[in-house]
Amino acid sequence: MEPSAKSRGGRPWSFDRDKAIETAMRLFWRHGYEGVSIGDLTKAIGIAPPSLYAAFGSKAGLYQEALARYEASPGTQVRPPAAPAASLPEAVRLLLEGAVRAVTHPDRERGCMISSGMVECHPEHAGLARELAERRNAMQERLARALQPFADINGSRRLARHLAAIMQGISIQARDGTTPAELQEIVEEVVSGISARFSLGRQRH
Repeated sequence: MEPSAKSRGGRPWSFDRDKAIETAMRLFWRHGYEGVSIGDLTKAIGIAPPSLYAAFGSKAGLYQEALARYEASPGTQVRPPAAPAASLPEAVRLLLEGAVRAVTHPDRERGCMISSGMVECHPEHAGLARELAERRNAMQERLARALQPFADINGSRRLARHLAAIMQGISIQARDGTTPAELQEIVEEVVSGISARFSLGRQRH
């Protein structure tokens, strides 16, 4: 437990809050929001329900902190390549291969917590579902920015939507047990198509 960690009443926590968020993130990532109960969370974290509510306010509050932890974790989110790509096909390859690594890493849960999260849910969780949709839209914007050196703003956003849809499919297939090698075949097909269009566009100009 971190010495500075305090409850809402000013008393020190009787558990490691940071570790609790990590544990909750793993559970939500593996089973989804509605697949994890308060009992599942308290058992895994090792606390009683009143302590969970005092620390996080609600199951939804803990889920939101788990999402923030997921997005901040290295390797879990698809981000623009560290080195600039030389062409549009190369940029697409780097983004998709990064997605495959993110959803199949042997030390993490399968799939993407954001891409697969709360696509369908009970109406009472509509607010959380909208938050997940906003996070997916933000991911599309990051993809579009990574593609802007090779296309105008409208073209980069269209391609970003296309890639986001492919990444969501890759996430679901990874959860179903598809191997990294099999997912790489999808990457090759997409890059091949982009390369053909890219070459055709250059010939026309």
